[in-house]
Amino acid sequence: TPRISEPTVLSKTGVNENMCTSRNITPPSLRMKSMKWRNALALAVLAAALYAISAPFSKLLLNRVPATLMAGFLYVGAGMGMAAVAALRRIKSSKSENNRFSVKDMPYVIGMIVLDIAAPICLMLGLGNTTAANASLLNNFEIVATAVIALFVFKESISPRLWAGIAFVTASCAMLSFEDMSSFKFSGGSLLVLLAAALWGLENNCTRKLSEGDPLKIVVLKGIFSGTGSLIIGFFIGERVAATEYIPAVLMLGFIAYGLSIFLLKEFWARRAPAHIMPLHRLLRRHFLWRY
Repeated sequence: TPRISEPTVLSKTGVNENMCTSRNITPPSLRMKSMKWRNALALAVLAAALYAISAPFSKLLLNRVPATLMAGFLYVGAGMGMAAVAALRRIKSSKSENNRFSVKDMPYVIGMIVLDIAAPICLMLGLGNTTAANASLLNNFEIVATAVIALFVFKESISPRLWAGIAFVTASCAMLSFEDMSSFKFSGGSLLVLLAAALWGLENNCTRKLSEGDPLKIVVLKGIFSGTGSLIIGFFIGERVAATEYIPAVLMLGFIAYGLSIFLLKEFWARRAPAHIMPLHRLLRRHFLWRY
């Protein structure tokens, strides 16, 4: 019987992928896909390393700067720093960028800003009543919140392996939320950290809807508006900074731990990762936090 030849499949570079498969050679399309994923993962790891310095240094600075103002200065520092980066990029680039948000994007933009005002305030208040290591572990609840919201609100699929991970994270967060397991006394600081994680889980999904936008623009927007909102709230409730010499340190911490970290994460995000992978950098940062 005559042998029917398989159809020739050419990659974008014009290489016969059937021939590559028969000779156990990785086709160019798969190599490119693997390289893109490795690059995206490297961005997440770097974002984790930068964000890792946030909790321990924020814990130290909370002795000098009130919680709500601290959250505001951190985000304003991120916004100002990344605005400077954006200005430098515009000077070096000759291309005119037109990536404004559409009217359809505005609910997600507003939600992102409001949630980024509430979440850091909850985290800073929680840090004042619990340890940095405990808060870091409790922040893993963000994975649960992001995945559940992505599933039920935004209709994204979740694998059985991820469900198992969510179950373990939930159980560990419940255990860490009690100051003394023998008395089952619930820690108010832990509750605030969990609330911050849940708010960031919702914010992750709002930001996911803006993934087509410029990551740098998103970070500047988040930093300036969310930070300003937190500062207004802090001054309104009567918070004041007595030691003003610590404000530049908080702004710099915000630029490094929030601005650069979030920018790298948005770059990772722009590569079309699923929503439940968004908090990956928070998982990876645990490795770095244990050094403090």
